[in-house]
Amino acid sequence: MRTEASHPATRDTASTGIPNFDEILGGGLTRNRFYMVQGVPGSGKTTLAMQFLMEGVRAGESVLYVTLSETEEEIRAVADSHGWSLEGVQILEVVPSEEALSPEEQYTVFQPDEVELSETTKAILNEVEVRRPVRVVFDSLSEMRLLAGSALRYRRQMLGLKQYFAGRHCTVVVLDDCTGTDDDPQLQSITHGIVELDQETPLFGSARRRLRVIKFRGRQYVGGYHDFRISRGGLQVFPRLVAAKHRGRSESGSLSSGVPALDALLGGGIERGTSTLLTGGPGTGKSTIAAQYAVEAARRGERAAMFLFDESAATLRKRLSSLKMEIEPLLDSGRLSIQQVDPAEMSPGELLYTVSRVAMDEHASVVVMDSLNGFLNAMPHDKLLNTQLHELLTHLGQQGTATLLVSVQRGLIGSNMESPVDASYLADAVVLLRYFELQGSIRGAISVLKKRSGPHERAIREFSIGTGGVRVGPSLDRFHGVLTGVPRYLGDDLPALI
Repeated sequence: MRTEASHPATRDTASTGIPNFDEILGGGLTRNRFYMVQGVPGSGKTTLAMQFLMEGVRAGESVLYVTLSETEEEIRAVADSHGWSLEGVQILEVVPSEEALSPEEQYTVFQPDEVELSETTKAILNEVEVRRPVRVVFDSLSEMRLLAGSALRYRRQMLGLKQYFAGRHCTVVVLDDCTGTDDDPQLQSITHGIVELDQETPLFGSARRRLRVIKFRGRQYVGGYHDFRISRGGLQVFPRLVAAKHRGRSESGSLSSGVPALDALLGGGIERGTSTLLTGGPGTGKSTIAAQYAVEAARRGERAAMFLFDESAATLRKRLSSLKMEIEPLLDSGRLSIQQVDPAEMSPGELLYTVSRVAMDEHASVVVMDSLNGFLNAMPHDKLLNTQLHELLTHLGQQGTATLLVSVQRGLIGSNMESPVDASYLADAVVLLRYFELQGSIRGAISVLKKRSGPHERAIREFSIGTGGVRVGPSLDRFHGVLTGVPRYLGDDLPALI
């Protein structure tokens, strides 16, 4: 999902052709400056450079791609893989010719680096004088580094190129594949901005890519790592979620589930702009309650979205249909959406960005994340979960969106059940569902442990799900130890339960 950058383009700013990347940069690249994009091979440097140049062509600018490592045919093959036309992009191929590799052409009097660097630089500058580009990309610095031979000669050459292009009003992007012996801190000091592209391969699943702006003189940018993916059509960047930057509408009021007894237990329903944690053992009804609120919101004509980690969308449809919750018309109308999330393929940054855009762009009143256990599996490190979850819940709350989080506890019956994800302190309301044993059968119980936004019932009520849907029964006030799983009845005659 892509959106236009929130920073308007100016004559002093050059768009990269990637709207979300421009947003991270505070509007784009400052014109007539010297930039470095560094990253390991395969991290997406060439793709980013092409998008930068093609954006220049769309703006009516003259652009030049200088390749010192790949042939023009290889460059065009990369463009074809994305469905791009490089019409208007001038490509200067500066690679050794076949004749230059013959023994007769090898140097004996002069050092090879003295001759080759001078000839390469002269060839590039001659072409620049003729073509007069406004945007230039050098691919890659590793070749220039090898031609220079020494760190001092390399730095002086790059400093000379920077000054040369600055005098000709060119915005220059140089690519570095980090194959040198060090990070070239001397060269990094002379650049106006540095962007790092990073990729890592987890033990299972596709490669995870992210970028960060290491340096950008004179511009306020969004720091930290931002996830991105490379797909047909180029880089898709997912800016790191910063809740303080996206303060939206603030709505108040309650959202009904359509089940009066359930709403009464919660003091009138869940509140807009708050988060509710539904926790309990497997099969206790957490997902059904979350779906009940989402479906009821869609029935009222509002927008609701469900993100599923554990259950498939097909299984959810079938299960809700058996409970007389027909959702096909709601899905067809677009008021309800169900997205299956594969933690092995979708990065955490992409997921948070997708959820946030549902609230910001589509003004969803209800968002369901089922479950936090699956969300945890999408995280590269467990300790990042609560931090990112806090930022997401704050952001959704600022948009007036009610968030329902499902958390599955380990175990089935008993008081020693544990949650692999402790989000109870982050949520505004906590609903606990438990099994308990009664006369040789398994029953369900529901209770509200916490609600920051107002009063709620303290009672433990019986809970069941049947063909008629969700049912909340009477208070289990004559039972003691329901949450232990094996309660003791304190009355004389066993009351009729649902």
